[in-house]
Amino acid sequence: MRYLGLDLGTKTLGVAISDKTGILARSYATIRHEDDFEKLLKEVGKIVEEENVDAIVLGYPKNMNNTIGPRAEASIAFQKELVKTLGIPVYLMDERLSTKEAEAVLIEGNVRRNNRKKVIDALAAVIILQEFMDMRRDENGKK
Repeated sequence: MRYLGLDLGTKTLGVAISDKTGILARSYATIRHEDDFEKLLKEVGKIVEEENVDAIVLGYPKNMNNTIGPRAEASIAFQKELVKTLGIPVYLMDERLSTKEAEAVLIEGNVRRNNRKKVIDALAAVIILQEFMDMRRDENGKK
């Protein structure tokens, strides 16, 4: 099963992709969108088709107190459009602190601040996707 991981920000979309076995996630791209969901749907659709993606994992940015704010609502709206447009499953994955974790990884790797801005969303997408796949594998192993 091949997954696409997405981290939807206000100006960019971080994209990660799994290997064909659905075990390892890697960075794929960062797409600038400025809240143009139509453009974004076309770009994601192209990736899904070219890479033979079976399902999408979309970051779901809940607040720390577990409430849903404007960014989480945007993710829900984008999820609905992805399902309607692409016709494949789109899973929401709690992504609290994924960007902070990505930033910490980049800082530890001595990546300069200007360079971090270019890759942080894609790395956050990798973290979201990897956590989802690990969780699925753990659930399947317990059955």
